[in-house]
Amino acid sequence: MNDQALQGLVEKISSEDFGRKFKHRAFFNGRLRTTGGRYRLKDHDIEINPKMLTEHGSNVLIGIIKHELCHYHLHLEGKGYKHKDPEFKALLKKVDGLRYAPELKSEKPGVERFYIYECEKCGMLYQRKRRVDTARFVCSKCRGNIKLVEIREYR
Repeated sequence: MNDQALQGLVEKISSEDFGRKFKHRAFFNGRLRTTGGRYRLKDHDIEINPKMLTEHGSNVLIGIIKHELCHYHLHLEGKGYKHKDPEFKALLKKVDGLRYAPELKSEKPGVERFYIYECEKCGMLYQRKRRVDTARFVCSKCRGNIKLVEIREYR
């Protein structure tokens, strides 16, 4: 499915389930990681995570579209469009949209990596989750040069 097909699907769902037109853009955004979709308040566009379609199928995609359309229509009407608002919860239940997006298999954490550094002068050890530029940083205890000793991985 491409962006044009998604746009058509969103317009169809909006007119059939909500009885209102969708007048803005809907498109896939591959940079979305932990969410199924996003309604943008400033320009009223809807972004959908393409992995929801590939990993979970069209039923989940339709549920996510309904969820985002609830935000869209309530916001344009000036009603409570946030997750906590009763208007949002009632409309979501009425149109049978998804309350939460399912977890993505591809985004599950795999290996956790730690970098172990040692001061060349005093022997102090440092454990970091991110790499450190050893040319820029020095030991906080004695100002000696640090070097990468090992990389540990945990599952």
